[in-house]
Amino acid sequence: MRLQVKGKNVEVSESIRLYAEEKLQKLDRQLHELTQVELELRVEKNPSISANQVAEATIWTKGPTLRAHEASADMKASIDQLTEKLQRQVKHYRDKRRRRQGRGNSIQPGGPMSIPEEEESPRIVKSKQFSVKPMSAEEAALQLELVGHDFFVFRSDASGEVNVIYRRRSGGYGLIEPQG
Repeated sequence: MRLQVKGKNVEVSESIRLYAEEKLQKLDRQLHELTQVELELRVEKNPSISANQVAEATIWTKGPTLRAHEASADMKASIDQLTEKLQRQVKHYRDKRRRRQGRGNSIQPGGPMSIPEEEESPRIVKSKQFSVKPMSAEEAALQLELVGHDFFVFRSDASGEVNVIYRRRSGGYGLIEPQG
């Protein structure tokens, strides 16, 4: 496993680097085709965020790219939670591969007569329709607060395009505007 540890707004000490290596080594035993892991540790500067010790990881494998993000008040706790989340993702990925390989009774997966399996697609479990009213992004932010959701769809009164405003984890709002 090639592990790259980066620090943002924090100096990564040798003890934290060794702790992260030790924890992420568990993944190497579970996922043999593990190639590269990038771990970013950072401290959020916003004093209103109590869980300001953030650990984010990206793992490049021969199959999917796995990503996880965890935050807590302690960097080691963030690394622990991140490792647990990644272990669950790896288990899910391995189980899915086993299920796919177990489907073909007589034909070996990847053999000369194998048929590529279709991956399970995400299911749409609910559909909703509503009218999209023209308004400014500021009005949409107020509506977002009123409905108490994480996002709000509206028609921009300036461009006439359908836009989405959403609440960001780090605070504030994000605006998605179509191009083209």
